[in-house]
Amino acid sequence: MRNHWDIFCSVVDNFGDIGVCWRLARQLAAEHGLAVRLWVDGLASLNLLCPSIDPTLDQQNAAGVQICRWPDCFPETAPADVVIEAFACELPTVYLQAMSRGSSPPVWVNLEYLSAESWVEGCHALASPHPTLPLKKTFFFPGFTKSTGGLLLEKGLFEQRDAFHTTLPASERLEVSLFCYDTAPVSALLDAWIKTGQPMRCRVAPGQPLAAVTNHLGGSGPWQLGHLLIEPIPFLTQADYDRLLWSCDLNFVRGEDSFVRAQWAAVPFVWQIYRQDDEAHHIKLGAFLQRYTEALAEPESKAVRNFFLAWNQGSEQMVQHWADFSAVRPTLVRYGKNWANQLAQNELTKNLVNFCRGKL
Repeated sequence: MRNHWDIFCSVVDNFGDIGVCWRLARQLAAEHGLAVRLWVDGLASLNLLCPSIDPTLDQQNAAGVQICRWPDCFPETAPADVVIEAFACELPTVYLQAMSRGSSPPVWVNLEYLSAESWVEGCHALASPHPTLPLKKTFFFPGFTKSTGGLLLEKGLFEQRDAFHTTLPASERLEVSLFCYDTAPVSALLDAWIKTGQPMRCRVAPGQPLAAVTNHLGGSGPWQLGHLLIEPIPFLTQADYDRLLWSCDLNFVRGEDSFVRAQWAAVPFVWQIYRQDDEAHHIKLGAFLQRYTEALAEPESKAVRNFFLAWNQGSEQMVQHWADFSAVRPTLVRYGKNWANQLAQNELTKNLVNFCRGKL
C-alpha cells in the first residue's frame, strides 16, 4: 500500500475538528506505519491540545506526524497517495489541480461529522465526481453501527482505562466533570445540585464552561457551596482529558470529540450537541438518544432522555430531571461498559485504512 497521507483541517471554532484530526493523524502514524502530513490553518488551537507544538513554525514534527501550516496562498505541493478532507473544509485549488494531473489520482476522502441518524448508513462510502476535474471524492461517515465508518479508538485504550481505575482512591462524593457550550443551562444545574445536598465535586473546564459558572456564582473559584465543591481546571491535553473522564462518576461533554471520549470512559455522561441555525441538532440529538437508550428499560430510558433534552433545551423541571437521572446512574454505570464494548467493534481508523487500501 502506498503510505503517504495528507489530512486537511480547518479550525472553524472550538476544538472538535482539530481534536478529531489530531487523533486520526497520530493513530495512522503510530498504529498503521503511515507517513502522515497534517495541514492546519489554526496551529494555536493544536498547540493547546499538544503543547509541544510551536504555533509559529510552518513545518514541524510531533508524535510521528508532519504538521504543516495551511497558508492562504497554498504552495505547489506534490499530493499524497491518500487525501483526507476533514469535515468538508475544501481543499486548496492548487492542490486539487495537482491531484488531477497525476497518472494515478489520489484516494480522496471527505471525513464527515459524526451522526447517529439512519440516513448516514446509506450515504457512507458513496463517491461523488468533481464537477470539472477527473477526480472523485468519497464520503466517509463515522457512526454507531456496522454500516458506518465507526468511531476513533486507539489500540489498548480500554486496558489503559481499566488500569487507571485501579489507582483511584475511594471517594464518598460524586465526581463530575463539566465541559459545555455557553448555551447550556448551567445555572439551573448548579441550583439543582445545591438543593440535593449530595456531596459532589465538579471540575469545570476553562472557556465557556467556567465563564457560565462564574457568571452565576461570581468570583473566580473554587467555590464551596454546602456539600458541593466546584473547581476550575486548566486546559488539558487529550491524554490528560481522557484521564479526567476516567476519574469521574459523571461527565458532561459537548460536540464530537469529547462526546466519543466520554463513551470510551464507560461511565455515565450527558451530551450537549453543537447547536445549528436550522435546528437540525434536535434531530441529531434525538437520533442518538434513540440508539443509546434502546436497550435500557423504560424508567432508565425516560430519565436519560429527559435529562439530555433538559440540558440541551432548558427546562423549568431541572431539579426533578436531575433527581430522576441521578437515581438511574448505577444502572448506567453497568450499561456504559457494555455500550463501549459494543461500539469498539467498529473502529474508524482501521476501517478507513482498509477502505483506502482497496482503492489504491
